[in-house]
Amino acid sequence: MATMCSRFLRGCNNLSFCNFTAAVNLVGARTLYSATALGIDAFLRVKERTQQHFVQIDDKFKQKMNEFSAPGSSNMVFTEDLKNMIYLADGSEADMTLLERMIIKFNQQNKDLRFGSFVFGPVVMRMYYNLNKPLEALKLIKNPELDGFFDQIMTFQVLLDLFYNNKMYDEVIEIFEILKKKQLSGTKFHRHPLVIVTAACYQKNTPEAFEYVKQLWKEMQEVGHVPMNKTVTFAAGLAIAQNSPHIALEMLSLTSKQNYVTVRNLKVAALADLNRPEDALPILRRILEFDLPVERKQTFSEEAMEKLRLSVQRSGNKDLETEFNRIDQQLTVQGHIAAEPLSKQLCTEMHYNPTMPPGRKEDRRLAASFGMNHPRQQQTARRREGLADIV
Repeated sequence: MATMCSRFLRGCNNLSFCNFTAAVNLVGARTLYSATALGIDAFLRVKERTQQHFVQIDDKFKQKMNEFSAPGSSNMVFTEDLKNMIYLADGSEADMTLLERMIIKFNQQNKDLRFGSFVFGPVVMRMYYNLNKPLEALKLIKNPELDGFFDQIMTFQVLLDLFYNNKMYDEVIEIFEILKKKQLSGTKFHRHPLVIVTAACYQKNTPEAFEYVKQLWKEMQEVGHVPMNKTVTFAAGLAIAQNSPHIALEMLSLTSKQNYVTVRNLKVAALADLNRPEDALPILRRILEFDLPVERKQTFSEEAMEKLRLSVQRSGNKDLETEFNRIDQQLTVQGHIAAEPLSKQLCTEMHYNPTMPPGRKEDRRLAASFGMNHPRQQQTARRREGLADIV
């Protein structure tokens, strides 16, 4: 479990936009959130249209904006000016400097009166994400002159994911703490930012990161916040990596989705580390009780199975070893053993539609994107007669 996700995340599906595949050094790597979930694909569609519209006047427009945003200029930067510059920015130092000046001036001139309702925070961060400019994004969001300009949850989610993709895990934690203090929408704990900060701590895999996650967990319990399953599994995975399988089991008990592939494998690994292999065998047996289509086959990681095998051997119980070998053989023959390591299972890319209200179909689809307990799967599962007697 101590092995980090980045060692395994190879060969992701190509996205339809070449600019995005070149960004954040993610060519051939799977990301924590999909382009759709972050709104990157929609951003790139508008960017392409804007660039086509300005193909002959790009330089003239930027020259004019340099004049308008210069210190002492009486000209105003309007909403459409700033929107166009965001989509035209090419990542050069000159463009980044110009855009920063335009944002600051736009924000200052609109403090008392907003001329439009366009929310710039998420769009600006999607631009930085696409251009892979995490340091520039960090500088801007920490600029006191822009206090309030980036106060949107999606803005923080995109930024945190940008830091995560660049392995800037300390910055993930730093900015998450800023988000907590802001209490946007009246809460300190927002679901997707929580996933990213927990994933960053899992990647750090240090005692300090583990202490931070435990403190987060305590704070969430105090306010009655129930984290997403993805947050739970990252926290439990870190607990196992930090030799605290007992804490991992307590964390995993919080989720109602006990048959998710990540939850299932982490429980087996934790029980094995606790030298309680007899309690892990029922989890294995349950999978043998259902027939599922091949593409939805419920699996156990070879890594988790090897942990359990060693735990069984340490027990010295020959009957238990015989029973484990029998179940292991059945699982292998029926295709329930996967070579995919636990770390890669935890880091499976998340897909959802950010415009869909929570609780709708797409939101449920997100929850199932890293598990194997899809509602349709339950409908197609057929109980096997006669296998219950091995429980």
